[in-house]
Amino acid sequence: MNTLIQRILSSNAGIATLALRIPVGIIFAAHGAQKLFGWFGGYGLEGTGQWMASIGLQPGYLMALMAGSAEFFGGLALLIGLLVRPAAVVLAFAMLVAIFSVHIGNGLFMSNNGYEFGLALLAISVSLAISGGGRLALDNRLAAMYR
Repeated sequence: MNTLIQRILSSNAGIATLALRIPVGIIFAAHGAQKLFGWFGGYGLEGTGQWMASIGLQPGYLMALMAGSAEFFGGLALLIGLLVRPAAVVLAFAMLVAIFSVHIGNGLFMSNNGYEFGLALLAISVSLAISGGGRLALDNRLAAMYR
């Protein structure tokens, strides 16, 4: 069990992942806050849930809660470098759902509500899932406890 925990937490990626974690963590946390709390011009759980139900993601309220929580808490996890790999996997899954349930039919470009932004976030999430949080992540302190 300790070996699995160490593999999840350890990262030899250096500090380069910080350039991904910080801006993407902010983006995800802000989008999650829109869904959960209605911050930054969002619709909160009720409004987001109604919209999700309208596009076939049922039950809408639960889907909004799950997507908002994944984005908000996953974004915070990326920001502080805590449980980066699990958070990145959850965020990658959320981006796959967003791309294929909302954006794919609109083509690539954001100007048409396409999937280019979701694809970029998906790629960064997959990269972080593979590399881990890097040298400047709290994960390293946790990993040291399991050595």
